Amino acid sequence: MELALITIRQVFVLFILIGVGYIASRSGAIKTEARQHLSSLLVYVVVPCMILNSYFSSFDPTVFRGIVLSFIHSFILIMIGLVLAMLLTKNMDKKNRPILRFALVFSNAGYMGFPLIESLFGAEGLLYASSYNTVFNIMIWTFGYAMVSGHIKLKEILHTVLTTPAIIAVPLGLTIYLTGISIPAILQQPISLIGAMNTPISMIITGMIISSSDIKKLIKNINVLKVVGIRLILIPACCILIYGLLHIDFGMASDVVLLLEACPCAAITSVFAIQFHYDEDLAAGSVVLSTLFSIVTLSIVSYIITSVI
Repeated sequence: MELALITIRQVFVLFILIGVGYIASRSGAIKTEARQHLSSLLVYVVVPCMILNSYFSSFDPTVFRGIVLSFIHSFILIMIGLVLAMLLTKNMDKKNRPILRFALVFSNAGYMGFPLIESLFGAEGLLYASSYNTVFNIMIWTFGYAMVSGHIKLKEILHTVLTTPAIIAVPLGLTIYLTGISIPAILQQPISLIGAMNTPISMIITGMIISSSDIKKLIKNINVLKVVGIRLILIPACCILIYGLLHIDFGMASDVVLLLEACPCAAITSVFAIQFHYDEDLAAGSVVLSTLFSIVTLSIVSYIITSVI
C-alpha cells in the first residue's frame, strides 16, 4: 500500500513536469522542432548514462538473480502483449492494422517507465529496467520492424541493435558490475548528473507532444480509444492475472517489469507510421492519449501489483 501511495504521488510529480513541457511549448518558450533534438539527447546520451550509473554498485548475488529473471520475464510479458495484439486487432482497420498492433505491443518504457522506476526503486530498480529495455529494443527492431515494414532486413536490424547506445550500455554496465571495476569519481559524477536529466527531459518532451495535439479530436476516434483501452487496461490486466494465478513474484524485479509493461504506447509508433505510410493521426493519437490516461492507470497498476497480488 505504501509503495502504491508513493507511486500516486510520483505520478503527480511527473504530471507537473509534463505541464511544464506543455506550457513551455504552448507559450513558444520552447519551439516545436526542439522536441526532436531533446529526444535525440535523451536516447543517445542521457538514457545510456542513466543505465551505466545504475551499475556503479557492489555485486549482490540476489540482485544479479533479479537481473537475469528480468530479462526472461520481460520477453514473456512482451510476447503476451504480442499475442493479445494479434488476436484483438483482427477486425480493425486492415490498412492500418500493422501500426495498431505495434502500438499495442510496445510500451513507452523509456519516457514514462524509467522516470517512475527511478523514483520508486532507485538504482536497483533501474538495473531491472535496463534488462526490460534491452529485450524491448531487440524485439522492436526484429518483430516490431517486420510487423510495420512487411519485411525483415537482417543486416539493418543487426546494425541498429548493435549500435543503440542504451543497449551497448547494458553489457558495458554488467561488465563493470560483475568484475567490480572501480570507476573514478571524476567519471562517475558527470555520468550520474547526465543520467539524472532523464526524468525532466522525458516529461517535458511528453508535455510538448500533448501540447501539439487536438485532444477532443483524438477522443472521437474509436480506433484510438480501442488502442488506449487495450494498451493501458487489458494487456496489463492479463499480465497481472497470469502472474497472480501462477503465483509469480520475485520481489522488486517483478514489480518493475510489470510496471514497464503497463506504460503507454511507444513514442516511436508515430515515427514508423510516417516512415511506412500509415495513418499518422491514428499513430500519434494512440501515443498522446495513452500517455495522458496513463497518469491514472499507472497508479492503479502500481497499487494492484504492490498491494493485491
